[in-house]
Amino acid sequence: MDLYGQYCGLARALEMVGERWSLLIVRDLLVGPKSFGTLLEGLPGITADELSARLEHLEQTGVVQSQRLRWPAGGLAYWLTDYGVDLDDSVRLLARWGARSLGDPRPGEIVTAESLVMALRTTFHAEAALGFHASYEVRLGDHVLHARIDNGVLETGEGPLRDADLVLEPGPALRPMMAGELTPHEALSSGAVTISGDPRLLDRFVEIFQISGALALAAA
Repeated sequence: MDLYGQYCGLARALEMVGERWSLLIVRDLLVGPKSFGTLLEGLPGITADELSARLEHLEQTGVVQSQRLRWPAGGLAYWLTDYGVDLDDSVRLLARWGARSLGDPRPGEIVTAESLVMALRTTFHAEAALGFHASYEVRLGDHVLHARIDNGVLETGEGPLRDADLVLEPGPALRPMMAGELTPHEALSSGAVTISGDPRLLDRFVEIFQISGALALAAA
């Protein structure tokens, strides 16, 4: 662990979660508890030894806790402590800031289910969703996630949603729509996005989940 030699809250925070991979581990655990194997699979590029070291450090600092599972034999489940969950706002704000420089995916970059769930949480604008009630199922390649909006409150997670009000398959058009570079009408007309449900709900989706523009939000 790098020590900065400064009596400062930011310095202490960086000592705890500033190492490579640490905040991405926190991001994935903010979505929900994970086994070691699931964490490893969702972080391409990290080695098993690196992941073990990061998890051990995060446990020592009180950010993560673990419990041995009965099945699979010898496996461990990891989740955030209450102290770790307090990183939620900071992670989402940092993700919004970083997303302003995302652009198109670089060669070799992938999208994970956890990053997509956090992207919805990060870009959600509660004020734009006041008085609005709808449910969405979003299909992106092999990943399926859902979002329920109830008067400014968002519930989102992995997996399909039975009887969703709108099912959308946006593909690569999702980011341009959320960034205001492509209107929902243009996306539908060109076939870049396919939906099942009321097209007006796609307009609301883009209004509520925005990367930039009037709402000044960004994706994870």
